[in-house]
Amino acid sequence: MSRLAQLERNTRETQIRLSLDLDQPPLQNEVATGVPFFDHMLDAAFRHGRLQLRLQVHGDLEIDAHHTLEDTGLALGQALKTALGEKKGIQRFGEATVPLDEALARVVVDLSGRPHLSWRCPFPEATAGGVSCRLYHEFFQALANAATLTLHVDLLAGEENHHCLEAIFKAFGRALRKAVAKDPEMTDQETPSTKGVLE
Repeated sequence: MSRLAQLERNTRETQIRLSLDLDQPPLQNEVATGVPFFDHMLDAAFRHGRLQLRLQVHGDLEIDAHHTLEDTGLALGQALKTALGEKKGIQRFGEATVPLDEALARVVVDLSGRPHLSWRCPFPEATAGGVSCRLYHEFFQALANAATLTLHVDLLAGEENHHCLEAIFKAFGRALRKAVAKDPEMTDQETPSTKGVLE
Protein backbone atom coordinates (compact mmCIF):
# COMPACT_ATOMS: atom_id res chain seq x y z
CA MET A 1 0.00 0.00 0.00
CA SER A 2 1.42 3.36 -1.03
CA ARG A 3 2.18 5.82 1.74
CA LEU A 4 0.65 8.86 0.11
CA ALA A 5 -0.65 12.13 1.54
CA GLN A 6 -2.43 14.93 -0.26
CA LEU A 7 -3.51 18.15 1.37
CA GLU A 8 -4.58 21.72 0.89
CA ARG A 9 -3.77 24.42 3.42
CA ASN A 10 -5.35 27.83 2.92
CA THR A 11 -4.92 30.94 5.04
CA ARG A 12 -5.00 34.67 4.37
CA GLU A 13 -1.21 34.48 3.97
CA THR A 14 -0.66 31.34 1.89
CA GLN A 15 -2.51 28.84 -0.25
CA ILE A 16 -0.78 25.47 -0.48
CA ARG A 17 -1.51 22.28 -2.38
CA LEU A 18 0.78 19.30 -2.12
CA SER A 19 1.11 15.60 -2.69
CA LEU A 20 3.81 13.52 -0.98
CA ASP A 21 4.46 9.87 -1.82
CA LEU A 22 7.01 8.02 0.30
CA ASP A 23 7.08 4.99 -1.99
CA GLN A 24 7.39 6.53 -5.44
CA PRO A 25 10.69 7.82 -6.86
CA PRO A 26 10.77 11.55 -7.72
CA LEU A 27 10.43 11.16 -11.47
CA GLN A 28 7.99 14.04 -11.75
CA ASN A 29 8.68 16.34 -8.82
CA GLU A 30 6.86 19.64 -9.27
CA VAL A 31 7.84 22.40 -6.87
CA ALA A 32 6.63 25.99 -7.24
CA THR A 33 6.66 28.21 -4.15
CA GLY A 34 7.32 31.56 -5.80
CA VAL A 35 10.82 31.61 -4.28
CA PRO A 36 13.11 30.09 -6.95
CA PHE A 37 16.04 29.33 -4.66
CA PHE A 38 13.72 27.59 -2.17
CA ASP A 39 12.26 25.55 -5.06
CA HIS A 40 15.79 24.49 -5.97
CA MET A 41 16.50 23.41 -2.38
CA LEU A 42 13.27 21.43 -2.03
CA ASP A 43 13.80 19.71 -5.36
CA ALA A 44 17.33 18.75 -4.30
CA ALA A 45 16.09 17.40 -0.96
CA PHE A 46 13.32 15.23 -2.36
CA ARG A 47 15.33 13.97 -5.34
CA HIS A 48 18.08 12.83 -3.01
CA GLY A 49 15.44 11.48 -0.65
CA ARG A 50 13.88 9.50 -3.52
CA LEU A 51 10.48 10.80 -2.40
CA GLN A 52 7.90 12.18 -4.80
CA LEU A 53 6.75 15.72 -4.05
CA ARG A 54 4.28 17.89 -5.89
CA LEU A 55 3.95 21.30 -4.30
CA GLN A 56 2.31 24.56 -5.28
CA VAL A 57 2.39 27.59 -2.99
CA HIS A 58 0.91 31.06 -3.44
CA GLY A 59 2.10 33.29 -0.63
CA ASP A 60 2.18 36.97 0.26
CA LEU A 61 5.63 37.49 -1.22
CA GLU A 62 4.86 41.18 -1.66
CA ILE A 63 5.43 41.38 2.11
CA ASP A 64 8.33 38.93 2.39
CA ALA A 65 9.06 35.20 2.16
CA HIS A 66 8.48 34.37 5.84
CA HIS A 67 4.93 33.04 5.55
CA THR A 68 5.77 31.07 2.40
CA LEU A 69 8.71 29.21 3.94
CA GLU A 70 7.11 28.66 7.35
CA ASP A 71 3.76 27.50 5.99
CA THR A 72 5.44 25.22 3.46
CA GLY A 73 7.24 23.60 6.40
CA LEU A 74 3.94 23.17 8.25
CA ALA A 75 2.22 21.64 5.22
CA LEU A 76 5.11 19.28 4.46
CA GLY A 77 5.24 18.20 8.08
CA GLN A 78 1.51 17.50 8.15
CA ALA A 79 1.76 15.52 4.92
CA LEU A 80 4.72 13.51 6.19
CA LYS A 81 2.90 12.66 9.42
CA THR A 82 -0.20 11.58 7.47
CA ALA A 83 1.78 9.49 4.98
CA LEU A 84 3.63 7.66 7.77
CA GLY A 85 0.45 6.73 9.60
CA GLU A 86 1.26 4.60 12.66
CA LYS A 87 4.93 4.34 11.56
CA LYS A 88 4.92 0.56 11.81
CA GLY A 89 7.86 -1.32 10.34
CA ILE A 90 9.97 1.75 9.55
CA GLN A 91 13.62 2.38 10.28
CA ARG A 92 12.67 5.50 12.30
CA PHE A 93 16.23 6.91 12.41
CA GLY A 94 18.17 8.42 9.53
CA GLU A 95 21.49 10.23 9.22
CA ALA A 96 23.38 11.73 6.29
CA THR A 97 26.50 13.83 5.89
CA VAL A 98 26.74 15.55 2.52
CA PRO A 99 29.46 17.76 0.99
CA LEU A 100 29.10 20.39 -1.69
CA ASP A 101 32.53 21.70 -2.60
CA GLU A 102 33.80 23.43 0.55
CA ALA A 103 30.49 23.02 2.44
CA LEU A 104 29.71 20.03 4.63
CA ALA A 105 26.39 19.38 6.37
CA ARG A 106 25.08 16.65 8.65
CA VAL A 107 21.40 15.98 9.32
CA VAL A 108 19.98 13.41 11.74
CA VAL A 109 16.27 12.52 11.78
CA ASP A 110 14.26 10.63 14.38
CA LEU A 111 10.60 10.04 13.57
CA SER A 112 10.03 10.00 17.29
CA GLY A 113 6.72 11.77 17.74
CA ARG A 114 8.69 14.37 19.73
CA PRO A 115 8.98 17.69 17.87
CA HIS A 116 12.44 19.20 18.27
CA LEU A 117 14.92 21.09 16.09
CA SER A 118 18.58 21.61 16.94
CA TRP A 119 20.01 24.03 14.38
CA ARG A 120 23.75 24.67 14.48
CA CYS A 121 24.37 26.49 11.21
CA PRO A 122 26.84 29.39 11.24
CA PHE A 123 26.20 30.75 7.74
CA PRO A 124 28.95 32.95 6.33
CA GLU A 125 26.41 35.43 4.91
CA ALA A 126 23.01 36.72 6.06
CA THR A 127 20.99 35.79 2.98
CA ALA A 128 20.71 33.13 0.28
CA GLY A 129 18.61 33.40 -2.84
CA GLY A 130 17.39 36.81 -1.71
CA VAL A 131 15.97 35.36 1.52
CA SER A 132 17.25 35.66 5.08
CA CYS A 133 18.98 32.46 6.17
CA ARG A 134 16.90 32.67 9.35
CA LEU A 135 13.86 31.70 7.27
CA TYR A 136 15.38 28.33 6.42
CA HIS A 137 15.53 27.69 10.17
CA GLU A 138 11.84 28.66 10.34
CA PHE A 139 11.05 26.18 7.55
CA PHE A 140 12.73 23.28 9.32
CA GLN A 141 11.27 24.30 12.70
CA ALA A 142 7.75 24.29 11.26
CA LEU A 143 8.36 20.94 9.54
CA ALA A 144 9.69 19.34 12.73
CA ASN A 145 6.74 20.66 14.75
CA ALA A 146 4.06 19.54 12.29
CA ALA A 147 5.62 16.14 11.57
CA THR A 148 6.46 15.62 15.26
CA LEU A 149 10.01 14.58 14.47
CA THR A 150 13.37 15.28 16.04
CA LEU A 151 15.80 16.98 13.69
CA HIS A 152 19.46 17.87 14.18
CA VAL A 153 21.04 20.06 11.50
CA ASP A 154 24.75 20.86 11.65
CA LEU A 155 26.67 22.96 9.15
CA LEU A 156 30.17 21.63 9.69
CA ALA A 157 31.96 23.77 7.09
CA GLY A 158 31.14 26.27 4.39
CA GLU A 159 32.15 29.54 2.81
CA GLU A 160 29.28 30.17 0.39
CA ASN A 161 25.64 30.15 1.42
CA HIS A 162 24.28 28.43 -1.69
CA HIS A 163 26.66 25.53 -1.10
CA CYS A 164 25.87 25.45 2.62
CA LEU A 165 22.11 25.29 2.17
CA GLU A 166 22.23 22.83 -0.70
CA ALA A 167 24.37 20.48 1.41
CA ILE A 168 21.85 20.84 4.27
CA PHE A 169 18.80 20.13 2.10
CA LYS A 170 20.43 17.17 0.36
CA ALA A 171 21.50 15.75 3.72
CA PHE A 172 17.95 16.21 5.02
CA GLY A 173 16.52 14.35 2.02
CA ARG A 174 18.92 11.45 2.40
CA ALA A 175 18.40 11.23 6.17
CA LEU A 176 14.62 11.30 5.75
CA ARG A 177 14.83 8.61 3.08
CA LYS A 178 16.57 6.29 5.56
CA ALA A 179 14.16 7.09 8.40
CA VAL A 180 10.96 6.40 6.43
CA ALA A 181 12.33 3.24 4.79
CA LYS A 182 10.90 -0.11 5.76
CA ASP A 183 13.11 -2.07 8.14
CA PRO A 184 13.71 -5.54 6.64
CA GLU A 185 14.18 -6.96 10.13
CA MET A 186 10.74 -5.82 11.30
CA THR A 187 7.22 -6.79 10.34
CA ASP A 188 4.65 -4.27 9.18
CA GLN A 189 2.97 -4.69 12.57
CA GLU A 190 5.98 -3.71 14.70
CA THR A 191 6.60 -0.20 15.98
CA PRO A 192 10.26 0.80 16.42
CA SER A 193 9.84 1.99 19.99
CA THR A 194 10.19 0.48 23.45
CA LYS A 195 6.91 2.24 24.30
CA GLY A 196 5.10 0.49 21.49
CA VAL A 197 3.94 3.79 19.93
CA LEU A 198 5.51 6.76 18.18
CA GLU A 199 3.29 9.73 18.98
